[in-house]
Amino acid sequence: MDINQVDIVKKLREYGCSVECIHTLRNGVPDILIGHNGYNYLMEIKDPDKPPSKRKLTEDESKWHSKWQGQVHIIHTAEEAIKIISNHQLQLFIN
Repeated sequence: MDINQVDIVKKLREYGCSVECIHTLRNGVPDILIGHNGYNYLMEIKDPDKPPSKRKLTEDESKWHSKWQGQVHIIHTAEEAIKIISNHQLQLFIN
């Protein structure tokens, strides 16, 4: 678990999301599952304070991401997560 996960989860819940920490499932499973307005989002959290080499996906994460047939996002901040959610829901509204 990256150190910024607690802050990200808190801010997402304040935004109105339900958030489940699923990083404990291991084997490369993303860090959090988010629900908002009837949609689910999987997000892998990386610490922006670490050097780029330390923000790369682990081997297990890379394998999981390559096999997953749905969406998954890599984020560094709550603001990035909220932007992804907002943009998705805006696209749904437009279409």
